[in-house]
Amino acid sequence: MSDGQQFEVLRIEPGDGATAEAVHAVHDAAVHADDPENPPISARNFTRRLALAPPLSYPVEAWYAPDPAGPRAGTAIGWYRMKLPDAENTDRAELEIDVHPAWRRQGLGRRLLRHATGLATSRGREFLDFNVAASGPGVAFVQRLGGRLRLEDARRVLDLDAVPASIIAESRATAAKAAAGYSLVTWRGPTPAEHRQGVAEMFTTMNDAPNRPDSEREVWDEQRVIDQLDRRQQAMGGRTYLVAAVSDATGAMAALTEVRIDPDVPGWAMQGNTAVGRAHRGHRLGLLVKAAMIEWLAEAEPRARRYATWNAVVNKHMIAINEALGYAPSGPRYQEGDLRIADIPADF
Repeated sequence: MSDGQQFEVLRIEPGDGATAEAVHAVHDAAVHADDPENPPISARNFTRRLALAPPLSYPVEAWYAPDPAGPRAGTAIGWYRMKLPDAENTDRAELEIDVHPAWRRQGLGRRLLRHATGLATSRGREFLDFNVAASGPGVAFVQRLGGRLRLEDARRVLDLDAVPASIIAESRATAAKAAAGYSLVTWRGPTPAEHRQGVAEMFTTMNDAPNRPDSEREVWDEQRVIDQLDRRQQAMGGRTYLVAAVSDATGAMAALTEVRIDPDVPGWAMQGNTAVGRAHRGHRLGLLVKAAMIEWLAEAEPRARRYATWNAVVNKHMIAINEALGYAPSGPRYQEGDLRIADIPADF
């Protein structure tokens, strides 16, 4: 059983709710085993992610291995999802693999990776991008295959039951003093038409965050905001909140932060992008918009008591902002990296 050849790999067909739920259970079990502090993803949110397609997202391929001893309908022991960037970085495929803990060390992970490698090659991709727990066995496995390790990421969580509200208020007041000449605007849900260009500029500014040196910059415009932010979030069924800082002198958007709430997991707020325009840095705008967001959601989403965010370990500036607000490290660090498909041994 060690070579994994006995495992069948099948496509997760759109609308196959039973298989999607079974795959979600595999994901849940794998995360609980490897990173029990990781914020949960609801079955409905997970299933909707599998159904995303252009123009709301990159093309996505999702495949699973059914239990070889059981019925195919509604069973799964492992799965993978592959995102295929179609605007930038089109030589790459972003790969996520989960194997149920009860089925590990039986060749299933290798079987899924072989299948994914063939699929990526057929789609014209040269690299597989991955993200694995830095302290787990995945790092050694990809290194044996010639993979390169890139950025290391760390999760931090803000627990509002452990951090006094005064910390947030003081942070906002301190930032506001440095941010004279800027005003805050807020909205929930779809981006108002007058802010789409500013949001596009802020999302493009995210390219300044630490990334692979050979990564192509993501360029956002108003249509991409409509499709991959607004329409995507509507399809996911979540609630999205945005806080922006705008220059009083020019009306230009200077900073932006976004937070998402899954109605099925109302206790968690998931941090999205936070960006400050180059011309507006040095005014504590990142701290201002994030503190304002927390105070807003304390009223709008009172059940959201924990906020989760991820940062590259080398992103000292954003980490300092988060720690000033009371965020604390949570769970293992994660290692980003890639595999050049042509370098993977044929007999792995």
